[in-house]
Amino acid sequence: MKIQENVPLAPLTTFGIGGPARWFVEAADETEVLEAVRWARERSLRLFVLGGGSNLLVADAGFDGLVLRVAIKGIEVVPGVNAWVYSVGAGEEWDGFVQRTVMDCCAGIECLAGIPGTVGGTPVQNVGAYGQEVAESIARVRVLDLETLGFREMEAAECGFTYRQSLFNSSAKGRYLVLRVDYRLRPGGAANLRYADLLRVFPAGSQPNLAEVAAAVRRIRQSKGMLLVEGDADCRSAGSFFKNPIVDESMLDEITARAGARPPIYPAAEGLVKLPAAWLIERAGFEKGFQLGRAGISSRHTLALVNLGGATAGEILALRDFIVERVGAQFRVSLTMEPVLLGF
Repeated sequence: MKIQENVPLAPLTTFGIGGPARWFVEAADETEVLEAVRWARERSLRLFVLGGGSNLLVADAGFDGLVLRVAIKGIEVVPGVNAWVYSVGAGEEWDGFVQRTVMDCCAGIECLAGIPGTVGGTPVQNVGAYGQEVAESIARVRVLDLETLGFREMEAAECGFTYRQSLFNSSAKGRYLVLRVDYRLRPGGAANLRYADLLRVFPAGSQPNLAEVAAAVRRIRQSKGMLLVEGDADCRSAGSFFKNPIVDESMLDEITARAGARPPIYPAAEGLVKLPAAWLIERAGFEKGFQLGRAGISSRHTLALVNLGGATAGEILALRDFIVERVGAQFRVSLTMEPVLLGF
């Protein structure tokens, strides 16, 4: 295990923003992960686990603790009649894994193609897009319990999955470090075609294969600046910056009156509906391409805040606060950011 000092974090994030890590280590296996955790504790250092850096905003001053990058690789497959189980190291690139399952004709995560980051981050955020979320396919998660320093296998039911949330980023935040994720996928299964954007691509009654659906998802993501493409300014972001808010159905009439149009809605829990954050932001007067200093809204997707070149974390947060304040004032709806903050 090699401990490095004052390692720049901005190049390790999709935002391209932030100062250095005082200490940094890349762990290639479980033994090195445990060794790094113990090293930090012996020195009373704060610990942060870094994956692909795709859902992260680092403070301009950086982070004064140890950043641990989990680089555990490997994909093992156990074929079955009704399901194939893929055991995947937390450091594997997510989109590469999706491509592998599509080539194997195993359904369950094809609509999650093109999402940047690593496998280890997917259960934490319950990553989802285009009508799918990983909670539907995760069988179990192998973790290091940072309270006991013991390894543990957690079944999906123990993970507390809800919309963009899990036990790992809510009630037990900071306790578990993800090492491996097992996905249960359907061999020969049909592609998921529940989302409106995909239904516009594939006519009713059509039966596209998994590869066709995954390719369509990537095209849609690229059209919205949500696919990492070298040199594309709209890609210097953390993806969707705000979660789609869930509100009581009783608020719909008031929101409609304030907006002058009825919002699109999606089902949530009983008596609740999910609203598109992008719709609220646009109706609050923000257009694609809006700029505030060196931070801005993507020219292709209202939900993504972007680094226009040399933006600071402070500028991104100033833009966030401006949007949140205006949406709250106009619709009485609170927007919550998705990216994790480090060093603030």
